[in-house]
Amino acid sequence: MKFTSWNVNGLRACQGKGFSEAFRQLDADFFCLQETKMQEGQLDISFEGYQSFWNYADKKGYSGTAVFTRHQPLNVTRGIGIDEHDHEGRVITLEMEQFYLVNVYVPNSQDGLKRLDYRMRWEDDFQHYLLTLDQRKPVIVCGDLNVAHEEIDIKNPKTNRHNAGFTDEERQKFTQWLSRGFKDTFRTLHPDEVTYSWWSYRFQARQKNAGWRIDYFVVSDRLMPQVTAAAIHTDIMGSDHCPVSLVVEK
Repeated sequence: MKFTSWNVNGLRACQGKGFSEAFRQLDADFFCLQETKMQEGQLDISFEGYQSFWNYADKKGYSGTAVFTRHQPLNVTRGIGIDEHDHEGRVITLEMEQFYLVNVYVPNSQDGLKRLDYRMRWEDDFQHYLLTLDQRKPVIVCGDLNVAHEEIDIKNPKTNRHNAGFTDEERQKFTQWLSRGFKDTFRTLHPDEVTYSWWSYRFQARQKNAGWRIDYFVVSDRLMPQVTAAAIHTDIMGSDHCPVSLVVEK
């Protein structure tokens, strides 16, 4: 079973840059999107054999998530059940027979870390949400987590240490999450590989490969033995992020 996750940085724009071709090329059972930046009815997009589920932000042209799937979920939940967090379209959860799939676009702490305090509350509440799900059945979490966990996950760790996405606080929250029964699939399978999933549009960062690995698949510990592949598709353009994928044996 194949899963793909991609922060498309505006699905309408990405559609004009080859999204449909990439979608078909990646050929996933579940295709999760973040930062769709659209409202219902703004783009007519569908793929044969897939149904889609959307979570739109209240604010137009902002955030938003979606999942295309070949498989019928038992249940679909939007948000995490906390009003403070549930107006930006950041989470969709599909309950399947054997697992939960959680597609997430984690809030950015922003320039000057002006949203870091909120980010810390989000981290605690989101972890609690995942742990509650994990008590019922294994969890697969994917999306733009807006944190480069270790120095290997970022091109310039020293100069970025106090910047959003690489603060000690954000990295510690990720470490805490993993310590509570979860695995970063790519790093588990590729402990020494340097590959990034996001590059700034400035300073020719992608051409220079001055990137960050901030897009992940994280799974419950007990699911990790069924994970057979985790990849980062740096050759696929159309966004400032590239897709990441996971293969799990049934």
